[in-house]
Amino acid sequence: MPDVSADRQTTASPADARSLGAYTTLRLGGPAGAMSVVNRADDAVAAVRAATAADEPVFVLAGGSNVVVGDAGFPGTVVLLRTSGATVVSRDATHAVLRVAAGEVWDDVVARTVAEGLSGLECLSGIPGSAGATPIQNVGAYGQEVAQTIVAVHAYDRVTDEVRAFTPQECGFAYRSSIFKHTDRWVVLEVDFRLAVSGDSAPIRYAELARGLGVEVGARVPQALAREAVLKLRAGKGMVLDAEDRDTWSVGSFFTNAVLSAPQWAALRERAEPPHWPGDEGAVKVSAAWLIEHAGFPKGYGRDGVAISTKHTLALTNRGGGTTAALLGLAREIRDGVRDRFGVELHPEPVLVNCAL
Repeated sequence: MPDVSADRQTTASPADARSLGAYTTLRLGGPAGAMSVVNRADDAVAAVRAATAADEPVFVLAGGSNVVVGDAGFPGTVVLLRTSGATVVSRDATHAVLRVAAGEVWDDVVARTVAEGLSGLECLSGIPGSAGATPIQNVGAYGQEVAQTIVAVHAYDRVTDEVRAFTPQECGFAYRSSIFKHTDRWVVLEVDFRLAVSGDSAPIRYAELARGLGVEVGARVPQALAREAVLKLRAGKGMVLDAEDRDTWSVGSFFTNAVLSAPQWAALRERAEPPHWPGDEGAVKVSAAWLIEHAGFPKGYGRDGVAISTKHTLALTNRGGGTTAALLGLAREIRDGVRDRFGVELHPEPVLVNCAL
């Protein structure tokens, strides 16, 4: 089951303790059939093992920042992963390996690495959710993604009933994806990151960030400056959690950028030429935000308590009083509108639980 990332600011009162909307950044989703809070990896394995033995549906939820839960909730047991801890397990003059519990708040991990002079995660500052979610989604932003630094993912396999370490090659990392996504076979327990021992950032690869820092693409800057600049950029797009800002009541980017084959790109160029970047193996990555805006869906577009963020076209938000059904209805309208206008199919980035687009 996906160890989807979450917002620790969304906590439930006793009256709504089983409402999954209380544990997601969208603040949407119906009740869990049952709920179990685990603070140790062994307890997480035991809870999942017991549900498996009882042939009971089980869903592991950590941060909830990349999950859309249906209005009917989840009929089985939801295991709330609240494990913690981050330990340097090896270090030499140039690199250190940091082992992080899956339930650790991700931005706390990034802040620690910056403070301790461990470089490689600084451009992933401000991303809500848990550390265990990062390999599932192959989280990335501003020119970095976790696949660049992960050296092992420790996970429980429900099929073989064992905990094992996966190499980066076995993880099958791809654009916002891995073997752990869209399957309930594995439960991520810990993640090992190999980071450079340096007060400077990794080379700045994202043009917008380089402009904000006043440097050329490829330059290095002090890690603290890179983190500060990333947090400022994210906040300007409503991508840093703020309970008072409804633009942050979202799962971040709802759609991934479109990855087109050469023939698909040629067909699109007959209609328009949106911002694009080279992808893997000759593919072309196209800006989903541009496609959405030029298909007639501006910032703030919405109804029934849900809308596109007023700050970022890719974020679909709960404005208060919305439902998952309304959010998915808006997502379908946008997806279908882009397909009709440009012939490009957009795909959702978050994990959908007991609901479908």
